[in-house]
Amino acid sequence: MSEIKNYLRSLERSRDSMRPEHRPEVFSLRGREWDLLDTVFAPLHAGTTEIVLDLLGLSDPVRHPRCGAFLEIGCGAGVVAVTAALAGWERVVASDINADAVANAALNSRRHGVADRVRAVHSDLFEGLPAGQLFDTIVWSSPYVRAPEDYRFSTPLERAYVDPGYEAHRRYVDEAPRRLTHEGRALLHFSSRGDMDGLRRIAAEAGRRLRVLRRHVVVDRGDSVEHFLVEVCSGEGPSQGCVGPVHRGALRSPPARETTQPA
Repeated sequence: MSEIKNYLRSLERSRDSMRPEHRPEVFSLRGREWDLLDTVFAPLHAGTTEIVLDLLGLSDPVRHPRCGAFLEIGCGAGVVAVTAALAGWERVVASDINADAVANAALNSRRHGVADRVRAVHSDLFEGLPAGQLFDTIVWSSPYVRAPEDYRFSTPLERAYVDPGYEAHRRYVDEAPRRLTHEGRALLHFSSRGDMDGLRRIAAEAGRRLRVLRRHVVVDRGDSVEHFLVEVCSGEGPSQGCVGPVHRGALRSPPARETTQPA
């Protein structure tokens, strides 16, 4: 196993993120202040939140306004969901399996004045959402590092870092397209630290196709890591072949950058 794909390395990062110096009560990110509660994924300790903002085109909401219904799976502190509301999405759902993350997202929606558009929901993927509720965009920044199938989580935060046997990925790939409006898109943030071949096999077994929309390269503790924005499409056929409406600016890849943060 490649060292960058080693799940033990990710679990170590999870433990390291709980150190007091990595858990300020309030942190700054992209020009805004954000609250951070205990046991919630810390965006300052990992660079992935900013990568997701760039991949989704939310870094420049004035230039790329949005509208409609937006769902973030695994919202953590709620940075992406709140930024989506600030960018113009009319109805935003921020969901997480971690109850503290749900409270954190609600706290940040109030901090930034979008509580009327952001609803924080305690949910294991789609289980806590009303049947039949559909979205124009669904996005999940997944715990793309694959852990052994028999691994058992020792803390709630570990769920943000690894996925045993890709059980959660299998469910997302199968269920997300069912929750879309007619022209909706199911998106997945993935990286080369994950098992892309395994993800493609899961998609094929579920009768889904994958399409890489954008790529973003960072240097993670000396290793070059490529991050992907992947679309999960309905229907059988080879991955990379699905098509759909492209939002303005959605396919322009951000430039490669270096970071000393774990990603």
